[in-house]
Amino acid sequence: MDNQYIASARAAYQARDFQTALSLFGQCVSDPTIPKGPGDVGYLYHQLGNCYLQLQQFDEAINAYTQATADAAYDACGAVNCNLAKAYAFLHDYEDAVEHFEIAVSDAKYDAPYKAYLGMGNALLKLGKNAEAGVAFREAALDQRNPDPTKALLNLGVCFMALNRPADAVQSYESALQFDMDPATRNKMYANLGQAYVACNQMQKAMSAFEAALADKTYFLSESASVDYSLAAKAVATGTAAMQPLAGQTQAIEPQSDMSGLDVAADGAPLMAQDPYYTDPQYFPAEAYGYDVQDGYASGDDRFFNASEEELERYSKSIAKKDRKRRNVGLKILVFLFALLLIAAAGCVFLYTQGYGYPTQESVVRGLFSDTSNAQEYFTSNMSADAVNSEMRGVVQDSDITVDSVEKSMSNSTVYVTAQAAEGGDVSYQVDMVRDLIGWKVSNIEMTFASQQQ
Repeated sequence: MDNQYIASARAAYQARDFQTALSLFGQCVSDPTIPKGPGDVGYLYHQLGNCYLQLQQFDEAINAYTQATADAAYDACGAVNCNLAKAYAFLHDYEDAVEHFEIAVSDAKYDAPYKAYLGMGNALLKLGKNAEAGVAFREAALDQRNPDPTKALLNLGVCFMALNRPADAVQSYESALQFDMDPATRNKMYANLGQAYVACNQMQKAMSAFEAALADKTYFLSESASVDYSLAAKAVATGTAAMQPLAGQTQAIEPQSDMSGLDVAADGAPLMAQDPYYTDPQYFPAEAYGYDVQDGYASGDDRFFNASEEELERYSKSIAKKDRKRRNVGLKILVFLFALLLIAAAGCVFLYTQGYGYPTQESVVRGLFSDTSNAQEYFTSNMSADAVNSEMRGVVQDSDITVDSVEKSMSNSTVYVTAQAAEGGDVSYQVDMVRDLIGWKVSNIEMTFASQQQ
C-alpha cells in the first residue's frame, strides 16, 4: 500500500478534518490499483470506523468496525472492539456494548484496557448492574496504563453508593482526590463525597466536603445533593454532627444519593472528540506501514496507586502518587484468595451433598470393629451397646477389616464390610449410617451375605 496515500488520510484525521479522512480512507478501500497486504483491509475499515464515530454516524461506524474484525490478519482486536462497543453504547444498545467491551479487555495485546473497562462500567450502570459496573471501574482505576483514574474512582464511588456501601464510596472518592483534576471534576467529587459522608452520618465532614464543592462559586449542587447538604447543615446546627449510628444500624439517615457520576465512554451523550476516552487512536501495524505504533492519548505523567499492604487489603485506602507504579499486588492476592475460598466452599457443599464427610464412613466402621466393647462414640442414641455386642459376638476385634462397598447419599450411607471370625473364616456385615453434622454415626448393624450386597 502507498505510504504517502495513507499518510495523507492520517494527516487529515489528526487535523480533525474527519470528512476528508473518511473520503481518503474510503478511496484506499475501493481503489483496486492500491495493493493491500495482510491486515491492510482491517486497518482501513478500522480508520473508517473512527471517522464515522467522530462524525457521530454510529450505524456506519458499527458496520466499518465489524468489517475490520472480519480481517483475521489485522492485529488490533482490542482497539477495534472497544470502539465498536462505544458505537453501540451511543445508540443505547448497552447489551451489545458490554459484549464487545469484554472482547476488548480479553485481548492481551490491547495496550489500553482501561478505556474498555471505563466504557463497560458505564454501560453496566445503564443496565442497572451496579456491582458488575463497580468491578469494571475498579479494573480501570487499577490499570497501570491509565493516566487519569479519577473518572473510574468517582464512578466506583457511585456504584458503592448504589450498593448501600457509603463507607467504601468515601474511600474511593478520597483516593481520587489525591490526583490532579480539572476544577469541575473536583467540585463534583467533593459533592459526591459530601453525600457519602451524610450516608455514613458524618455530618461535619459532609459539610466540609459540600463547602469545598461550592467554594469557587462555579458549581451548583444537584437536587439530591442539595437535600443531603440541608440534612448535614441541620445536624451541625443542632449539635448532632458527631452522632454515630446505633449498634446494628448501618445507616442512620437515608441519603438522597446522586447517581449521576461522571459520564465516560458509554454514557450516550453527544460525542466529545477531544475526550481521549471516546475514540482510540489510529492503530496500525507498524510492519506494514513503516510507522511506529502510536497511542495519541499516552501521557508522560504516569499516575499510579501507591499503597501499603494494609491499605491494599482495604482497597480504597490506596493513596495515589505521581510518577510511581501502583503496587496493587496485595489487592490481586486478596481477590485471588477470596476466589479460592468461594471455590473451596462450593466444593465442600458439593462433596457434602454427595455423602462425603469427616470422619468418613470407612474410618467410623474401622473404629467400631477395632474395639466393639467400647465403641459407643460411633453409635446413634437409639442403639444400645448390648445390641451391637450381640450382633458382633465372635468377631476378631481388628480395624484391619475389608470394606467391600459404600453406598453414599447426603444424609444416609450403607457400608458393606468383611471381618474375620475368632474361629476362622469371614463374616459379612451391613452397617447403616446417618449424618452427624459433617461426619457419620452408626444407626444399625447386622450380619449379611454376599448376595445381599449386589
